[in-house]
Amino acid sequence: MTGAAPRGALPAPEDEKVTEKAKERGVLLRVFVYVFATHLFAGFVWLLFHLGGHRM
Repeated sequence: MTGAAPRGALPAPEDEKVTEKAKERGVLLRVFVYVFATHLFAGFVWLLFHLGGHRM
């Protein structure tokens, strides 16, 4: 393992920026997916109530 950073070593500043951008992108993607999935589920439930209310 030559050239490997020792355990507990701090990352280089440019590595930290890349890591933070990747984390931020991951969080934004996760939030978008959760919001989209929640609205999709809510729309489905609304459709069920709407169709159930018109059934007489």
